[in-house]
Formats: sequence, structure tokens, C-alpha cells
Amino acid sequence: MPGSEAVRRTTLREQIADALRDEVIAGRLSAGRQFTVKEIAEQYGVSATPVREALLDLCAQGLLDVEMHKGYRVREFTYADFREMVEARSLIVEGIFRRSPDRALGAVTPAALASVRRRAEEAARAAAAGDLDILIGYDLRFWRELAAIVGNPYISDFLNTVRVQGWVFTVPLLRRMPTLRGRLWSAHSELVEAVAQQNAAEAERIITAYNQHSLALIEASRPV
Repeated sequence: MPGSEAVRRTTLREQIADALRDEVIAGRLSAGRQFTVKEIAEQYGVSATPVREALLDLCAQGLLDVEMHKGYRVREFTYADFREMVEARSLIVEGIFRRSPDRALGAVTPAALASVRRRAEEAARAAAAGDLDILIGYDLRFWRELAAIVGNPYISDFLNTVRVQGWVFTVPLLRRMPTLRGRLWSAHSELVEAVAQQNAAEAERIITAYNQHSLALIEASRPV
């Protein structure tokens, strides 16, 4: 089939990018870690081309930095970076609801709402249990779906990028805490119900409380 090789190559590129993104988020590829295209290609048993393409994708997402003649390095985010991430996502979400609440919430379909409600329940259970590894995947899917049904695809992509970067910074800090049970934000379902009821003010209040919780939790993780 004409073009089939390009399709396979693109798919492999995406698979490698997804796998490496998961490694970075989980902290298995830690901040500051250096590596080369050859190392990753050997690890996954593939050629250099899809690996190089995948790594460039992750650079575009702000997860990796290119080091001339050395390869790539996992980006190191700071507390100041995280505060700016939270500010950025706050401004975007506030803009969605304040610009036109009816437009943001009125177009939500029952099917989309049912799907995001399931994500919310899964994420809330993992958060309440303090199960960070399970929470990360559910939380990212929850916010991606929620952003998709109340915003436009450009906003959804931007928010997902910022959320991924936020997890990259916070995961190593959260893993140092003796327990996460009861400490992680778990009001996902409350937010979905506010959206279902088209209550923009309540949705904005919940998101504001979530952002404040995120900042307070990370500040509590600072070394004494």
C-alpha cells in the first residue's frame, strides 16, 4: 500500500514518544538525566529515525532539552516553574468559564459527560487511596476529556502539556512523602457534577480550590 511505511514509522514514533513520556512522568527517567538517540534505540530495539522523531516531539512538549553533541536531557523544573504552570492553567480555565459559561457548558453531550464522569470516579479513588502511579494516568485522561468538552482543541492540548509538565515536577517530591493517603486532591467528581449542572461559578470555585491545594501540597514538600 502506498505510504504504509510512513504510517508505520509515524505510529512507532508516537509509541516511543508515549512510552518515554510515561517514563519521564513516573520519574524513571529522572530530571537532569542525559541520554542519546542510540541508547533509546537499543533499549526499544528500533532504528534511530523514529527515536529521534519521538525525542523531538518531547522537546516540543517541554519535557526534554537538546544538548549539542551530547544528546538529550530530561528538563529540570523548579518550584517557580510549577507556580507559573498553575497560574497558566488557572488563567486559561477562568477564561473558558468567564468568556461564555453557556457556550462552555451548554454543549456538553450526555456521552461525553458519562465518559468524563467515569474518569473522575477512577481518579478520585486513586487519589483518596494515595496511589500515585494509578492516579497519574486517570488524572491526565480526566482533565484531557474535561478540557475537550468545555473548550477548543487548542486549549485542550495546551492544558494537557502544562499538566504533564506539572506531574514531571511534582512526582519526585510526592514520592518523598511518607504517605499520600488523604493528601491528594480528589474532588474530580464534584467538578463533573458542577459541569453537568452547568454551574460555571461552582466549577470555577472547585478549580480554584484545586490549584490552591496543589501549591500548598508542593510547598509542604520543600526540604526544611
